[in-house]
Amino acid sequence: MSAECRHWEDGQFVTTAPMSESRSFECPEGVGTYSIYRMYHEELESLTLNFPTLKRAQFWMSFSENYLKHLEVLKNVGMTGIEPVEFNGQQIVPLQFLKALLPEPSTLGPRTRGKTCIGCDVTGIKDGKPRRMYLYQICDHQACYREVGSQAISYTTGVPAMIGAKMMLQGTWHRPGVWNMEEFDPDPFMDDMNRYGLPWSVIELEPRD
Repeated sequence: MSAECRHWEDGQFVTTAPMSESRSFECPEGVGTYSIYRMYHEELESLTLNFPTLKRAQFWMSFSENYLKHLEVLKNVGMTGIEPVEFNGQQIVPLQFLKALLPEPSTLGPRTRGKTCIGCDVTGIKDGKPRRMYLYQICDHQACYREVGSQAISYTTGVPAMIGAKMMLQGTWHRPGVWNMEEFDPDPFMDDMNRYGLPWSVIELEPRD
């Protein structure tokens, strides 16, 4: 979050200050309206390579104002630093020390409430007219915890990785060399998302610039 943002626009990556671009986004199915911030995420590298006609590709994530204020304070006092500093005759990395003070992520499951909303907001031209489609998946933290003893962040990370491994073991996604998942047939993967606990939906939104 403190790293520079990179997004794809008009045939090149554009670098901007971290968290400098935000907007309000209404998640479907009553999940709520949140402030989302543009960030860099690694999949932009392969998506822009494998879909060369993309005019713009961006990654957005929501954060509460309370979370951002805590992050700002920690950054201002140097606790997010990655360079070693001397403390009581020892070299310590501030960020590693901060990690040791924070709760172990695996302990957060029982007290995490609410839902995740992860999706792709895609605008393009179909039959000569602008269309904007939102493919999304909603996951309930407590439902995930009841099933696997972990909250939805872990669930929505682990299940797609499991499905990808399954696709490879079954030979559905398998060919010599190194490939990214968007270079394979998406239909078996999306079918398994529905089958293994991450059902998805598609809705049409009003096109925007």
